[in-house]
Amino acid sequence: MPPFRAEHMGSLLRPEKLLEVRETIREKGVSPEEAGLPAVEKESVGHVVKLQRDLGFKAVTSGEYNRTRFWGLMWDEFEGTIRLQDAESSMFRLYHPDVVSLIEKDRKVMPGDSVIAGSKLSHNAAKSESNLHELKLVQAFVPESEWANIKLTMITPAWFHMRYKQGRAYTPEAYANDADYFKDVAKVYQAELELLHKAGLRNVQFDDPGLAYFCSDKFRQGWAEDSDNIGTVDDLLDAYISLYNDCISKLPADFHTGVHLCRGNFIGGRHFAEGAYDIIAQKLFTDLKVNTFYLEYDTSRAGGFEPLKFLPKDKYVVIGAISTKLRELENKDEIKERIYKAADFIAEGSGQTREEALKRVAISPQCGFSTHESGYPLTEEDEKKKLALVRQIADEIWGEP
Repeated sequence: MPPFRAEHMGSLLRPEKLLEVRETIREKGVSPEEAGLPAVEKESVGHVVKLQRDLGFKAVTSGEYNRTRFWGLMWDEFEGTIRLQDAESSMFRLYHPDVVSLIEKDRKVMPGDSVIAGSKLSHNAAKSESNLHELKLVQAFVPESEWANIKLTMITPAWFHMRYKQGRAYTPEAYANDADYFKDVAKVYQAELELLHKAGLRNVQFDDPGLAYFCSDKFRQGWAEDSDNIGTVDDLLDAYISLYNDCISKLPADFHTGVHLCRGNFIGGRHFAEGAYDIIAQKLFTDLKVNTFYLEYDTSRAGGFEPLKFLPKDKYVVIGAISTKLRELENKDEIKERIYKAADFIAEGSGQTREEALKRVAISPQCGFSTHESGYPLTEEDEKKKLALVRQIADEIWGEP
């Protein structure tokens, strides 16, 4: 059962052939079928599934090859959403780390790929096809006996809400307040997860840079200075934790859930925020009812391992100790020492031995290798070396998958 000792965060570097087909669709306005996307996509996913399996990874993903950006198209497929293009900057929290990085200052607009609720949100199984398509593509290259290991990454239910100023994630006609909006977001996530469970999915990883932004002093200060906000920044964190718990409240016991925290990982290896987990750790680890926390831990910007003292005994942590931004290969022994150090803090917090604590620890890269389809300054060969290092460290520490 997941999590496994050697994990990765989902996205992997795309082959040139796949990128060229997608560019043809964008530039020439031809249909995916005309451009030959289905065949190229299938071939590419087959290649990347084999790459993962050959390297000894159990929780294989599609590499997010079906997506342009890591959050995919799921929200566009929910009934009631409106996709914004060139949205006015006044709609956004200009202190939100992503917005700060992406806003076009001279034009005062945000680029595309942002969604609001224009009317009541609901789930339409006939329209919600991107996640299902991705899952089935991976299943085609994995023996059915291992389908339960396949991991699908999914954007946090709070992703778009957190970008927008108070009350702007939805139109006044759609919702009167955040609480009503969150209720319907939870319902559409419940329906999406049920659909995927019926199709064989047993392992979901919510990707949530936003949770890590609560560790950022800059974001917290921006929030406090924004007079439009209702409540405190910690009230917002509470609301998001409740939203998550509602989204996963109806899942069967055999469905593994995890959340990945990241301070931003974008084109060219840029990051968006800094700040240690200390300020949110106790609340996050205790109250958020996921099984596993996938934590970025490759640089000092994420702080130390001390907050892991708050990890409850029934939860797992995957230490993201290997960089996906730098080509240089990490020192194996140094990384092993860091894993042991993390386990020591977990052991201290739960009154366990290091060996007992290690049973709840795994290792991974700190983020995906290609959060955006254009990727980072690494080659596929670099990526393979990094993943092989993760597998090797896992084997030497735990000697199991």
